[in-house]
Amino acid sequence: MSTRAGMPRPEVRPTDQPPEGAVSADAQPMLSFTPKRRGKAPTHLVDLDLAARKKALTDLGLPAFRADQLSRHYFDRFTVDLQQMPDIPASMRDAIASLLPSLVEPVITQRADEGMTLKHLWRLFDGATVESVLMRYPQRTTLCVSSQAGCGMACPFCATGQMGLSRNLSTAEIIDQVRQAQFACRTGELSGGPTRLTNIVFMGMGEPLANYKAVIAALHRLIDPSPEGFGMSARHITVSTVGLVPAIDKLAREGLPVTLAISLHAPDDDLRDELIPVNSRWKVAELLDAARRYFLATGRRVSIEYALIKDMNDHVRRAKLLADELNARGKGWAHVNPIPLNPTPGTIWTASTRRAQNAFLATLRDNGISTSIRDTRGSDIDGACGQLATAVKDSHRSAELNTLEGNKRANE
Repeated sequence: MSTRAGMPRPEVRPTDQPPEGAVSADAQPMLSFTPKRRGKAPTHLVDLDLAARKKALTDLGLPAFRADQLSRHYFDRFTVDLQQMPDIPASMRDAIASLLPSLVEPVITQRADEGMTLKHLWRLFDGATVESVLMRYPQRTTLCVSSQAGCGMACPFCATGQMGLSRNLSTAEIIDQVRQAQFACRTGELSGGPTRLTNIVFMGMGEPLANYKAVIAALHRLIDPSPEGFGMSARHITVSTVGLVPAIDKLAREGLPVTLAISLHAPDDDLRDELIPVNSRWKVAELLDAARRYFLATGRRVSIEYALIKDMNDHVRRAKLLADELNARGKGWAHVNPIPLNPTPGTIWTASTRRAQNAFLATLRDNGISTSIRDTRGSDIDGACGQLATAVKDSHRSAELNTLEGNKRANE
């Protein structure tokens, strides 16, 4: 079976282990994205809440109050270097080091937008790689974080979706991306000098709601005040999803007023089935109903993300249908973010023309829908999420093949 653009549709079949949020293992149809298990990340201080950190310290034979000190170094000073913690006795450092394993190490840093954007490729403890993007704007500084290594959603226009799912990230692996971004902001690594990290978006690699427990714990580390966490504003944190409906309802009950972003990309099931394979389980109407429930539960306006793909989903009639679907559920509860597609190398998917983009926006606005075009960053580097990791993987594979070929010639 193929899409109308000639691309093969990702395989859909039952799974023994549906993503968290699925109703049951035999729900039909459901994508199968069994992770390539690489083992569990070592337990880190910030995997634990403050009470559990104190217990971990006492289990090591150390005073519980040291947990507060360590937590403040992490969440206030953004450091894990015990040599930079003068209030921690040298005699305790070897024991404490077991709670601060190195989980997220830099591999490549790319600069774009005259130094206002930093894209990092991180290597995790087991060799898996993830990406984050730090972006400075006039009124805010935003970090886009990854919640999984790879992604199991199999969206054909997404570089990460084509990688498949390697594994879920731990809470600490998510949060350490933030800590290192906090440090970069404080030390002036972005152009313009030191700044403050204000916004977090879970729009990097992975489907956040398929890694629900770790993401919820990460949200608490972001929002809870020091020494529990960074003490950031929940209203400046966005969690994106392609549409795991039960998990959206579950998130609405958490009492965390974060912004929900729905990666919609098509207002009709015929097209969305092709663009977003999980739509075969939860249809557009079910997803928008859940988004509306989220708004009612939290009071937070929902963001509707819509990547504009040339001659695929950028028609005026689809803009009108999207407006009708949103208006049918009330006024003012959703804001649409059309996004110029950042194409990935070797694919047929390209961005809409400026004329089509403008017509799409005008149609939404004419029908009473709040909308603004998403500012794209990193167009002069591997901008789309997953491209940098894919490029490095391909480079390593090419080097391996060249080495094998060289050895073969040497043995002939």
